[in-house]
Amino acid sequence: MGQPQKPIAAEQQILSLGRVLQSLREEDNVEVLIETTISYLKEQFDYSLIWLALYDRLNHILFGKGGITPDRDTSFLRQRVVLSPGDLLEQVVIEQHPLGVADLQTEVRAAEWRKIAEKFHIQGTIILPIRYKDRCLGLLLLGSERWGYLLTGEAKARLMMVLGELGAVLYQKEMDLHHKQTKRSDEPLLELLENLRTLPNLNQRLEAAVQATHKFVSPSRTNVYWFEREGRYFWCRMSNQLVKIDRNTSTQQAAGMTVQELSDFYYALTVNQIVSIGDARSSLKSHFTAKLLQRLKVRSLLAAPIIWQKNLLGFLAVESNEPRIWTETDRNFVQGTAGLISMVASTESMESTIAQIQEDAQLTGQVAQGIYSEHDLQETLNSCAKRVLARLAATRFLLLQYDPEQNNYQFIYQSQPHNRRSFAFSLHTLKELDEELLQRSTQAVEIENLDEDLRFFNWRPSLLENGVRSLLICKCTHSHTPAPLLVIAHEAHRSWTTLEKELLWAVSQQIGVIVRQWQLHNRTTQQQKVSQAFEQCLRILTQSQNSIEVEKKHLEHTALEQIASILGCPLALLLSWSPGESRAEIIPGVIDNSLFGIFSDASLPIQAEALIQWALATESYLTLKVDNLPPETRKWLSVPDKGQIFLMALRTNAVYEATGVVLLADYQERRWSEQSLIATATLIAQLAWWRREKQITRLLESTTEELRQLNWYKHRRLEEIQRITALSLKQIHDLGIPANELTQMRYQLLLRQLDHTVTSMSGMLKLEHWQLHISWETMSIASLLKRSLERIENELKQQKLWIGVHGLGQPIDEQESSKNSSLARGVPAPNAKSAMAIAGDIVKIELVIHELLLTACNRSQAGGRIDIWCRRLDASKKVDAKHSSASTGDEHQTSLELSITYNGAIEPQLLTELHQNTPKDVLAPSNLDQPPGLHLLICQNLVQELGGELNFYQLPDNRVVSRLLLPLVGHDS
Repeated sequence: MGQPQKPIAAEQQILSLGRVLQSLREEDNVEVLIETTISYLKEQFDYSLIWLALYDRLNHILFGKGGITPDRDTSFLRQRVVLSPGDLLEQVVIEQHPLGVADLQTEVRAAEWRKIAEKFHIQGTIILPIRYKDRCLGLLLLGSERWGYLLTGEAKARLMMVLGELGAVLYQKEMDLHHKQTKRSDEPLLELLENLRTLPNLNQRLEAAVQATHKFVSPSRTNVYWFEREGRYFWCRMSNQLVKIDRNTSTQQAAGMTVQELSDFYYALTVNQIVSIGDARSSLKSHFTAKLLQRLKVRSLLAAPIIWQKNLLGFLAVESNEPRIWTETDRNFVQGTAGLISMVASTESMESTIAQIQEDAQLTGQVAQGIYSEHDLQETLNSCAKRVLARLAATRFLLLQYDPEQNNYQFIYQSQPHNRRSFAFSLHTLKELDEELLQRSTQAVEIENLDEDLRFFNWRPSLLENGVRSLLICKCTHSHTPAPLLVIAHEAHRSWTTLEKELLWAVSQQIGVIVRQWQLHNRTTQQQKVSQAFEQCLRILTQSQNSIEVEKKHLEHTALEQIASILGCPLALLLSWSPGESRAEIIPGVIDNSLFGIFSDASLPIQAEALIQWALATESYLTLKVDNLPPETRKWLSVPDKGQIFLMALRTNAVYEATGVVLLADYQERRWSEQSLIATATLIAQLAWWRREKQITRLLESTTEELRQLNWYKHRRLEEIQRITALSLKQIHDLGIPANELTQMRYQLLLRQLDHTVTSMSGMLKLEHWQLHISWETMSIASLLKRSLERIENELKQQKLWIGVHGLGQPIDEQESSKNSSLARGVPAPNAKSAMAIAGDIVKIELVIHELLLTACNRSQAGGRIDIWCRRLDASKKVDAKHSSASTGDEHQTSLELSITYNGAIEPQLLTELHQNTPKDVLAPSNLDQPPGLHLLICQNLVQELGGELNFYQLPDNRVVSRLLLPLVGHDS
């Protein structure tokens, strides 16, 4: 067996590393640990300068623990080094990463170490942190006389293992020491709690809490600040320096700090957040931290809120004149003490709180009782407002209701001190975010400082201008529509307790019932108003005006007043015209405001006036802003720029012409309710019907009067003609018969004709004085046509017209001849057995046929042709719907269809108006108001009374057809 070999250098390094790591794990003394580490570094690493220091986190200081130097003087290696910003050592401590310096003698960030480096000729230097779990426990400095700071990977690994093990051991030692030195807060808190039980009043309890806190935390001073809601400020109620401080004390510290000064600090306390400001650390924003420390004249602060039932009563503050890092134990003790103070503070005011709750219950009970009692609602609100303002220490009690017509919130009730005026303005609608805030809220919304709070932004300018600085706002109902709002206002910045906000919420819900009653009452009043307006307007419209135009305008004026009262409009007028007119007259109805101006003498062109055309183009009513009015309209109508206009045409039917436009106007933009608009439109429609009825009545009365005059005049003339004719005939009879036979025959024929004429005139004068008399006769159609053609012989000759009659050769029992016979300027003999005969009032039928032939002659071109077509229609034969629009009456009767066709011009509008199924507006200008259309209409109506039909239409080849349907004489007639 060979000799054992000596360990090589690498193995010796590993063995040395293992030994030093084992020594570090087993050693309890920190000084021995440091010496062991330094010895290992001296043995294993070739560095002239070694320095090891431990780090004090609380004071940000390095404590030198030794090392080696070239001259073996290690006194300065055990000095205390205060770290300063920008120093190399601080950089390693903060970043916890190794740092190399090529030449320490030239490094400006290591002022003290430059001198040492120059003294010992140190250049290349490495600074390494001793760390564990992201906590820096110290650092190691290795300096060499060589330039540079290279360290091999293997050497670096061994070094890092030794420093890591040293860091772990130092961390464990520090934790053990910290555990031994840590103050326990549970025992002092239990002792304080026991002490508080025995003290009789709140001030003594506050004193005990302050002394216990000051003893445990050991700050510069300990204070209890109390919060005053009215005025929103904190005052020092108790301090360890001045045992008891009254709020009226004139010292600067007791004078108080306003919420406006503390702002962020105050809002942190209200959400039950402990505020900690220490050395380079703060739970608040940096700019406000400096402001707060300057206000309190301290450098460190730890404050815990004193809260009871979500209400901030004050805060407990420990203050230090030096930068200090507050431990978790300090925070817990201060927070626990503040909690104990909140409990003892509540018991101090327990009796007054119970009494206040009883008063609040009594208040809500009285409000609820007032709702169901017979007392006036105004009186109930007065009593409620007085008690609420006294209870909440506020200056204004405001009840708001959204007005859809004005699109804003109106004050429906106000209560304020006698030396304050009530608000005379309205509030704009809320922004969507504010409306959602109110909808989601289940308690009063509090605004402590309206100057800084951006909620209810649309209200801020008006309220601030009138001195309001803080608000409590409650919705009075749970509906999603804009609900009534109860607002409590104060002229100073202040806050309210949770109990006060809950009280106001309960009162607001009961007031919501009162407002609901008001709304129902107002709705009933509005309905009564509408009903009275309907009743009054209908009574006005049904009054007789005896066709007097002045009285008519008076009734229209009164009707406009009633219509305007429904919408509450200060201006109402009527733009009136008659059918066929081109200009409209202005009829003023209501002008109750000097802001409006009307040039009533103006005559407005209907086609050019924009308001009239807009109204006529709208099927119902129309609302528009004054901004939309054209310049031409503003010449005769003056309305404020923010005004609103309501327009509606007087139209009774879509096919009838309008006879006017009703115009209503208000001086401000409004949103009229749907109920009011419907009622207004109904009354305007009723006014349109009344005007149409009166116009039709006047037209018929005028027409009847004219026809009576005409009938009286013609009847008296006929009587005179009949008298003279009868007298002349008597004289002829008295003269005797001439002797000449031919003359005698012609003389007798003429006498018979005269006798027949006189007889017919006598019958007409006797039977048809004031109404038509329908007789019943029969006559062959051939004879009737022959007589009719003889009467128009002159017209035919003058215009050289050719006339043909077709279809007279049909036998009586024949349905329809297979071949129509025709004649030109001639008709078959009337005694032909096959001739067709008609039954009825022959004289009137003859006049109708004569009128139709005369119309055909007048509308035909010279040298043209007129055809008369005759054919029999049985009951079983269906009449073409295009040619007939009414039944002939007797379904079993055989009829004669007599059609007169000609080539001539005729107005399409006249054909449309002569169609019996076309609706006709009697007030509109028509072709039937004068001949020839009037004559055709009279013939059409007369034939209908005789049991026949008369229709007019035009064929595709432009021929005009007058189709006459008459009853035929049957076999047994």
